[in-house]
Amino acid sequence: MSSIENTIIARIEKNGERFEILVDPKLAYDYKTGVRKDLTNVLISEEVYKDANKGERQGPQSLKKAFGTENIQEIAGIIFRDGDLQLTTDQRRKILDEKKKQIVSAIAKNAIDPRTKTPHPIQRIENALEQARFSFDAFKSVDEQMLDAIESIREIIPISLERIRVQVTIPAQFVGRLYGVLKEYGFEKESYNNDGSMQCVCAIPAGIEGEFYDRLNKLTAGQVSTKRL
Repeated sequence: MSSIENTIIARIEKNGERFEILVDPKLAYDYKTGVRKDLTNVLISEEVYKDANKGERQGPQSLKKAFGTENIQEIAGIIFRDGDLQLTTDQRRKILDEKKKQIVSAIAKNAIDPRTKTPHPIQRIENALEQARFSFDAFKSVDEQMLDAIESIREIIPISLERIRVQVTIPAQFVGRLYGVLKEYGFEKESYNNDGSMQCVCAIPAGIEGEFYDRLNKLTAGQVSTKRL
């Protein structure tokens, strides 16, 4: 558990009153974003405050009126679900920097330039997002923000989401090695030929087509056969 100096505040306003809890910065962020599923070690103290910085506690009557319970764990769950989490400046900066990298990477993998049918370079995507003044959110998922980010830069660079279907034929000796890999790409169906080779169809983001071929060729010493449908 963190020391009292290494804490942040989660808060909510109800019935014109403020309710605050002291929480561990990392564990609280993980819980708020769904990475962590329980509140073990998230709360620094089993108290609900009017003003945590001044140590002013809320009374049981106010808790009961606002939340319908005096149970701190239940109240904390409501505050996390409906309230705000006050990240530290350094924590927010690091989280937003990482979110930006993940979102830019997701765009590069899932979207293409419809004129050339190839992915946009990372730097071009970053420049477009900066020009669009896209605001990254510390709490929204990468997938959710990726769609918003693409919409924000459509007028700056030509961009579209596209998936392609690729038929893959794997020699018998490589089926065991590649089966799990192909499942990562969500293959649609599979069939086996008389010689033991396997054939399947994968639907993949157009932006990772080259990466997909490179990975299969590396694992089969170039003996895999692919056909874009």
